[in-house]
Amino acid sequence: MAYDPQRIEQHWQQWWDDKGTFVAKEDPAKKKFYALDMFPYPSGKGLHVGHPAGYTASDVVCRYRRALGFNVLHPMGYDSFGLPAEQKAIDEGVPPQKSTTEALDTFRRQLKRLGYSYDWTREVSTCDPGYYKWTQYIFTLLHKRGLAYQADAFVNWCAALGTVLANDEVIDGKSERGGHPVTRLQMRQWMLRITAYAERLLAGLDTIDWPDATRMHQRDWIGRSEGARIHFRVDGTSEDLEVFTTRPDTLWGATFLVVAPEHPAVARITTAAQKTAVEAYAKAASGKSEKDRQASKQKTGVDTGARALNPATGKPIPIWIADYVIYGYGTGAIMAVPGHDERDWEFAKEFHLPIVDVITGGDVTQAAHAGEGAMVNSGPFNGTATADGFAKAKVIDWLEQEKLGKREVTYKFRDWVFARQRYWGEPIPVLKDDQGKVVRTLELDELPLTLPPTEHYKPLGTGQSPLAALTDWVNVDDKKTGRKLKRETDTMPGSAGSSWYFLRYCDPHNDQELCARAKSDYWMPVDLYVGGAEHRVGHLLYSRMWQKVLKDEGLVRDEEPFQKLVHQGMIQGLIYRTPDKRIVPLAEVEERDGKAFKKGTDVELSIETGKMSKRYGNVVNPDDVIKLYGADALRVYICFMGPLESDKPWQTAGMEGQYNWLRRAWRVFFDDEDRPRVTDKEPTEEELRIIHKAIKKVGRDIDTLSLNTAISMLHVVVRDFLQLATTSRKCLEPLAQLIAPFAPHFAEEAWGKGLGKGDGITYAPWPKYDEALATDDTVTIGVQVLGKVRGEVTLRRDADEATAVAEARKVSGVARNLEGKQLVKVVYRAGKILNFIVK
Repeated sequence: MAYDPQRIEQHWQQWWDDKGTFVAKEDPAKKKFYALDMFPYPSGKGLHVGHPAGYTASDVVCRYRRALGFNVLHPMGYDSFGLPAEQKAIDEGVPPQKSTTEALDTFRRQLKRLGYSYDWTREVSTCDPGYYKWTQYIFTLLHKRGLAYQADAFVNWCAALGTVLANDEVIDGKSERGGHPVTRLQMRQWMLRITAYAERLLAGLDTIDWPDATRMHQRDWIGRSEGARIHFRVDGTSEDLEVFTTRPDTLWGATFLVVAPEHPAVARITTAAQKTAVEAYAKAASGKSEKDRQASKQKTGVDTGARALNPATGKPIPIWIADYVIYGYGTGAIMAVPGHDERDWEFAKEFHLPIVDVITGGDVTQAAHAGEGAMVNSGPFNGTATADGFAKAKVIDWLEQEKLGKREVTYKFRDWVFARQRYWGEPIPVLKDDQGKVVRTLELDELPLTLPPTEHYKPLGTGQSPLAALTDWVNVDDKKTGRKLKRETDTMPGSAGSSWYFLRYCDPHNDQELCARAKSDYWMPVDLYVGGAEHRVGHLLYSRMWQKVLKDEGLVRDEEPFQKLVHQGMIQGLIYRTPDKRIVPLAEVEERDGKAFKKGTDVELSIETGKMSKRYGNVVNPDDVIKLYGADALRVYICFMGPLESDKPWQTAGMEGQYNWLRRAWRVFFDDEDRPRVTDKEPTEEELRIIHKAIKKVGRDIDTLSLNTAISMLHVVVRDFLQLATTSRKCLEPLAQLIAPFAPHFAEEAWGKGLGKGDGITYAPWPKYDEALATDDTVTIGVQVLGKVRGEVTLRRDADEATAVAEARKVSGVARNLEGKQLVKVVYRAGKILNFIVK
């Protein structure tokens, strides 16, 4: 009988469920291994084949670790609060509770079909009141520590969607979802004081095994800077503008100030003559996202007409507004030193502003000189060297002595906006008075504060969430204070529930604590965290901050939640286009003679790779793939596509190749009548060498997540065993175990039916290799004459020099280059190099 994945996969998935094979329990006698996938947002569309890229890798590692004797925790859950479910409620009237539950069922079914070894008894969902009770509890802890507060903040406001949007949800001044206009408004918002943890967030990056690029991105995002805060008096007023600079030694070269258009001082200092131009510019800037403003290469700005006094020179300098300065970053004002800053130099050139050279070493008439040198045109500091921060320190001392400024450390990142004007999110557990002042947070025995049912999900358009219209829910006769109070009507952002879910997996059914300390002490930190690089600052930074807060509360032991982080690459789809660049969906494409055509036509299509999306019509549903080839073939193909961290294009032909490999592997274990081929005969030395080399390489490759090369090795083993007609149990048992992490259903069938083993393959100890058998006795090395390779020779690894020279002389290319020459010296290192020095 041929390999039939449909028959065996469902059987083994049910068997694992019935046996509780992957249920994790704390066992102090065992070393733990906690592997975690970034949990998905359960959209109604279900999984596509891009989702399993990371999930498969972590599952391979978990199955391998179980076989090594580790106590493995491998959970799964859902980041289930989000805008798409609420938008569906607005558009179609489907309650988000209903659509989310249906989506969860689809995701769970698809994940189980892929054979992942998750402990499903620990499943969590962030929209479950039993879960968000503890998200709300953490908020109350943050509030009591002064880390959750309300403030007026500039936000991206989308009137059509009725909510604040994060910067990455705004593209070219419009919402990513729907393309609606977005403006910058100042609104009262809940904030989390993540900046209070800046130094610990920076220090922790040196203690964790994360990709260098991600750690660098977090350092850049936090943006620690040492410098000076300097006061600039606005000429003719009592107004001061404060700037922060990392180069106070260039103060004498500050020839203008640039202020954010939304800075509150702008309205007070702008002259009457410039008022109209300034207001028009500020209005235009409010329609751009911060990201767009900072990314723009175009230099724009307007002179306010006001002048500030340079505190070092006493000279008046113009005050401009420009949209590349953001209010909320630093002080919202910068001193511009065009002689020594490229952006300031370009701005000065664009608007014909003065440029003064105050650091030697460049020609500021041609370009800004940002390097080191000696201070010039700088009064008492002329001649002071700027290298090693010497001049900077002296100038700061002078500023403090003259009461013109002070030494300061600042951070580029800002506090976390922690509110959305939406229905579908965690209610914020706060009671306020009629003036909006917080009276108290809810106590633990009052949680969870659940979302009330409603039929109206659309935001009110006033900056309030739909909850504000539910007056019976909003208005509270508070028994604890004896007052009539109001509930907060904003909800938490989607990032709230995902900032601590890794802890809840350790103790998911505890209704008395968010996580018992003994359980988190056993399982935490996460040993392997796999997920997309797009979360490198948002989720990954927020989670680190919450972990530190919980440590400060004594609720957890560890400073960092994720010890090792790996970013999987994207599985890309093929994008088909007609000659006039129109996109053709995958369902309308056919291949003929190795070329792509639009079905039923002779229109040849060009092919490129890109993101799988509904727009391109190139989304591949894993259900369809599994129906044709089985889950094991899909898992093996995902591993074989290329390095885990790289982007890789989906190719159906490659999928078919791995399915065919499993069919060949089946013939190693079963004959044409589906009878086991295993025997107790002793293997040959050749067979032993094949399997022991594989045991060594596959184990090492899984350790380094080089899964593609592990699959390549298994290809070789199957090929060789078929050629040798290998049947020895001593070879087939370890082969089944090597296949198990990648194709677990196949391996279970081979282990049970093919090899007659009971109790499943999951906890069978990983096979050990014999180094003598895992290493070839012979080695092929290049033979050089005067450093140039003239041929190759195969020798025993321990061959002596005389033997090596004698064998090398038999090689025609070597003999020809030695002929007629005097041998001066032989350089030989066994197994590595053989070089003839002649003249």
